[in-house]
Amino acid sequence: MNVIIQKFGGSSLATLEDRENACRQVIKAVKAGYKPVVVVSAMGRAGAAYATDTLLDLPGDREKLSARQQDLLASCGEVISSVIIAGHLTEKDYSAQSLTGGQAGIITDDNFGASRIIAVKPEKIIKLLEKDIIPVVAGYQGLSQDGEITTLGRGGSDTTASALGYALNAEKIDIFSDVDGLMTADPSIYEGAKNLSEVTFTEACELAYQGAEVIHPRATEFAQAGNIPLRIRATNNLNDDNGTVIKDSRDLNKDRPVTGLAVRRQVAFIEILPDSKNDYNTGLKSFRLLADNDISVDMINIRPEKISFIVDNPDINRASSLLTDSGFTFNISDKFCKVSIVGSGMTGLPGVMARIVDALNQAGIKIYQTTDSHTSIACLIEKSSEEAAISALHGAFKLNYKE
Repeated sequence: MNVIIQKFGGSSLATLEDRENACRQVIKAVKAGYKPVVVVSAMGRAGAAYATDTLLDLPGDREKLSARQQDLLASCGEVISSVIIAGHLTEKDYSAQSLTGGQAGIITDDNFGASRIIAVKPEKIIKLLEKDIIPVVAGYQGLSQDGEITTLGRGGSDTTASALGYALNAEKIDIFSDVDGLMTADPSIYEGAKNLSEVTFTEACELAYQGAEVIHPRATEFAQAGNIPLRIRATNNLNDDNGTVIKDSRDLNKDRPVTGLAVRRQVAFIEILPDSKNDYNTGLKSFRLLADNDISVDMINIRPEKISFIVDNPDINRASSLLTDSGFTFNISDKFCKVSIVGSGMTGLPGVMARIVDALNQAGIKIYQTTDSHTSIACLIEKSSEEAAISALHGAFKLNYKE
């Protein structure tokens, strides 16, 4: 059916001009012979009338609402966007119909606030496409098997787009925002960052997990499962060759060990001090305690004299209380950040860690902890050294190239 998914983020819908640009992208796809399925986020960012955070702050204290009620409230922003964009398209003589996530066939589990998609039943969307009607789907939300409205967590509209792309066997998925694709580093930290014309699914997913906020990792996973090229584009740029294309590594011919850098700032570093130097058991019990309370840990280091790891900042107070109430001796600090280098080409390549250590050492940056995978190496450093670290690593791996 030549389906294309077009997802527009909140910053791409914030003003009338932004919404007009979004409609131009949809109309351009129609004129090119595609059948677009449009997915929208809530309009604007925190402070804007219909942004998700603004809606959740309306009651004054969102914590007084149940998780179910919060999801009902949060889902309104995307529904409003879908109605507005469908209306704009209709005014331009392009038939369009707004749909909630549930009406679009997004079926989720019942984990309010962070639900996962368990099935997609796009029959209604297919019927609209067959009638040349453009479906405009409210992203970030779905319907549980019990008929409850749920939300998919931050960045959930990306996930909606890719899940629909997978279910509809789309030709491609375009993610529109106010940035022109992925970059080698966060340009707000390092002004020498360069645009990436193409990356692999694995690299994009890893960059997202490690702190790059341009694309949600779950969206990348759905696109990879269907082997559907996913492109990150700027809404106000109508050129077809702009942005970053994310696709299967077999379709890329890049000989580079490192693709880009990512930073996670909102982390807390915890050191557990066992009761005696050679007694692991006291410290090790902290992992079960945190796991039982749904607190995830990362960058784990276990030694006889100390056990250390990081948790996300939203969990810092809860983790501290749990550890204190259970009698653990520990230190906790939020002065650190996690800096990661990501690249499929580093797998099995000798010398990558040496280059990282040399670069940071020459810049006078202390490494407190490291962790690695097949496609990434991360270092825990002080936040005050973040900019210098990005600059040093960007230079060490020669990321100042032009693609």
